[in-house]
Amino acid sequence: MTEALLSALANFATLEHFVYLALGVVLGLGIGAFPGLGGIAGLSIMMPFLYGMDTLSALAMLVGLVAVIPTSDTFTSVLMGIPGSSASQATVLDGFPLSKQGQAARALAAAFTASLVGGVVGAVILTLFVQIARPLILTFGSAELFMLALLGLSMVGVLSGASLVKGLAACGLGLVAGSIGGAPATGEFRMTFGIDYLYDGLPLVIVGIGLFAFPEIIDLLRRNRAIASGGLLAGSWLEGVRDVFRHWFLCLRCAGLGTLIGAIPGLGGTVVDWIAYGHVVQTAKDKSRFGKGDIRGVLAPESANNAKEGGGLVPTLLFGIPGSGAMAVFLGGMVLIGIEAGPAMVSSDLDLTYTIIWSLALANVLGAGSCMLLAKPIAKLTAVRFNLLAPFMIMVVSFAAAQATRSFMDLTILFGIGLIGILLKRFGWSRPAFLIGFVLAPLAEGYLNLAVQFYGFGMFTRPGVLIILVIIAVSVWLGARNRGGLSVVTHGDAPKAVIEDRRPQQIFLGGAIAVLLYTLWSSARLSPLGSMFPISVGSVTLVLCGYLLYVLKFRDIDNSANYDTERPADGDSEGLWRNTAWFGAFLGAAGIVGFIPGTAMFFIAFLKFKAQCSAQQTAALTVAAVAILLLFTNVLIVELPEGLLERFVNFTG
Repeated sequence: MTEALLSALANFATLEHFVYLALGVVLGLGIGAFPGLGGIAGLSIMMPFLYGMDTLSALAMLVGLVAVIPTSDTFTSVLMGIPGSSASQATVLDGFPLSKQGQAARALAAAFTASLVGGVVGAVILTLFVQIARPLILTFGSAELFMLALLGLSMVGVLSGASLVKGLAACGLGLVAGSIGGAPATGEFRMTFGIDYLYDGLPLVIVGIGLFAFPEIIDLLRRNRAIASGGLLAGSWLEGVRDVFRHWFLCLRCAGLGTLIGAIPGLGGTVVDWIAYGHVVQTAKDKSRFGKGDIRGVLAPESANNAKEGGGLVPTLLFGIPGSGAMAVFLGGMVLIGIEAGPAMVSSDLDLTYTIIWSLALANVLGAGSCMLLAKPIAKLTAVRFNLLAPFMIMVVSFAAAQATRSFMDLTILFGIGLIGILLKRFGWSRPAFLIGFVLAPLAEGYLNLAVQFYGFGMFTRPGVLIILVIIAVSVWLGARNRGGLSVVTHGDAPKAVIEDRRPQQIFLGGAIAVLLYTLWSSARLSPLGSMFPISVGSVTLVLCGYLLYVLKFRDIDNSANYDTERPADGDSEGLWRNTAWFGAFLGAAGIVGFIPGTAMFFIAFLKFKAQCSAQQTAALTVAAVAILLLFTNVLIVELPEGLLERFVNFTG
């Protein structure tokens, strides 16, 4: 043990190791700051450069890149409401409202400092417990993993807004959406509507961007002002650092939670930020500011999602089982440079394990420090007139979505999910609840099928299951405190505006019920194992939606309590859909002439007619946008979906 520690220290404390680690950090910061690329794309880009490199140098670059992507992806989550990756989706809930209040620098500094704490704490925990982590992880079977998925779903009560019924219904719709594609146990295809694209299910990056970024962009377009309220920046990055010290125990708790969740294969970044966010809401005495700009809503997920990278190394290194897509590519990189994952990593190669863990901690320090230096100048973007930022944001979210399968269907599905996101936001349905359901659907169904086959109902007698069941019960109880049960807020005298809003809601609910009926009809023709999950979830969700439709039809309710507080006024619906049409115009141009020439055409039209820019401004911004796209497509070898005309004419050279 002592010999391994000394050997690891010798490997770690060299200038060459530091330089290559820093190179990985720089690349990771660049990749992470651009939504849609993420760890998988970054590691894939790095792979060709690993050939012939020294083992320790290549390892340093790999670790540096993996460590900081969860840090730099916070930029777009806070500044623009665009989830940089699946691990930064919960950060949007309070980070973006802080930006709109002119406190973007504070939110970013708090996020980066919390990320630093999370990364270092995760590395310390692994250093102390790497030897005993292996038998601990081996105790998790399919039954325990199913219960952990239920733990994630228990967060719905916390994140469901004013109406728990709407929150549960939104979660149910998310579970149904997550069931699209092949059934985990049987491979039968469900709810594909005959569309080949849906055979593999809906991509997570598109659902996350469509639910959160799309509605925010349209809302800001409608308001036609800077992201920051009044165009002023009142937040201090030093204030953000102080926030971490004020809430140090919260950061430590969430870092520990992130390390534990990250160490469990299959969960990792998909749920850890939501579990951390739910934890802070449940344990907070004052919950009134969450979702409106509470700094604790930034600290909790950011502490957890960086710590989870350290936890994710446990199954990757000890068992050769990657806990996430990024870790799968990281495992491939290890094989490429001659390192074999497995039990040897805690015996003969223990020095390499400690080198990796300590490099992870140092990379977090370098990454967080670099991002904090950039926080205040980059935050100034929120004071820029939004009509100048909007075409870039539309381009960025479309680029991110197009990386899912590199087909035009990515953009079509983005537009469809975006419309759903707008309706969920406008009618006060919980978008986080929908997303949690979507993320956990394949995990919950897969583990449930395995648990039922292996253990039957005896799964509920396993010690691990009972422990997690108690945690879930406590979580639900905490979430239900100060809530009026499963009721929709009702009043005898409904305001006139509320009455006028009922028909759109009824149409929306009618559409949801039609989809659920199709789900039940199509699933009933499948095998019992393939139909069990969608029929169960669909039936419960159908009852909830039916109840909501009954309430809207026959009872006086104060929907204003259940609506998003920033929804458009009734008379502004036309403006909402008119601005949504600009997004559709971009997708139409990209589909006809190709992504890059379509971007150029969209920029010219938008800047000229919507933003009222001069010819010089229009030309300069259009050239800048095209240059950015050409950089990513040609230098980083990133593909973009081609348009109909692009099949016959090569626009990019």
